[in-house]
Amino acid sequence: MDEGLKMGDFVKIEKRGRIAVLTLNHPERLNAIGEHQDCADFVAALEDLAADETISVGILTGAGKAFSAGGNLQAMKDRNGIGPLDSPTATRLNYRRGVQRIPRAFQECEVPMIAAVNGFAIGLGNDLACFCDIRIASDKAKFSAGFIKMGLIPGDGGAWALPRAVGFANAAEMLFTGETLDAEQARAMGLVSRVVPHESLMDEAMAIAEKIAANPARSLRMAKRLLTDAQNMRLNEVLEMSAAMQALAHETADFEEAIDAFLEKRPPHFTGK
Repeated sequence: MDEGLKMGDFVKIEKRGRIAVLTLNHPERLNAIGEHQDCADFVAALEDLAADETISVGILTGAGKAFSAGGNLQAMKDRNGIGPLDSPTATRLNYRRGVQRIPRAFQECEVPMIAAVNGFAIGLGNDLACFCDIRIASDKAKFSAGFIKMGLIPGDGGAWALPRAVGFANAAEMLFTGETLDAEQARAMGLVSRVVPHESLMDEAMAIAEKIAANPARSLRMAKRLLTDAQNMRLNEVLEMSAAMQALAHETADFEEAIDAFLEKRPPHFTGK
């Protein structure tokens, strides 16, 4: 399998055929996001995946013992970085030009994303997992929407993503209590779909990614866009968008190949065309 490696300061991108693995790569600070450059690296990584038509699915994970510990509390105390500045007006603008670029980049990225949560996913880290489409967890993973413990609320779009992942009541419980969940509690709540032994996490994530990547590339991206946009649309709007996308899907070479393979009783060979 062809592999290409692109190194960033905060996000490492490893491409394995049609699968890209994004690794948050500052384990010495538990992959906390504290600087605008961290946000820029994250956005650039998602934009790289979106622009690369050879990529069908991405996996997001963390280096070391954390997925992401969230924001950098020392930077908040010092009033520099992506959090508070010298006035509420400056802070509001700081959030817009910093951490809030990440959920917008997730929203624009039409590549299906799997969160392979290897350890602590706290605050912003928990929300990063929620912005992914599929979430699996190591048995060592921990989850918390613990903003309230710091006297804060989710400034990163978590109030949008968390209830879509676990439902309103569960999201309210996580947000209002700020309590930490272990991996099995997260699975029971629906925050993750499965819990696997820590040493098997990436193998399990790759297995899911390979099943996804085996499907027609253009239709995968349209399916991701349809699922994403349908969360905020009325049924009639979803039907119109579905008809338009389906019309495009019917004209792809992969659709023709799928029909031929089915009728000829053989495995399909998709080219992404």
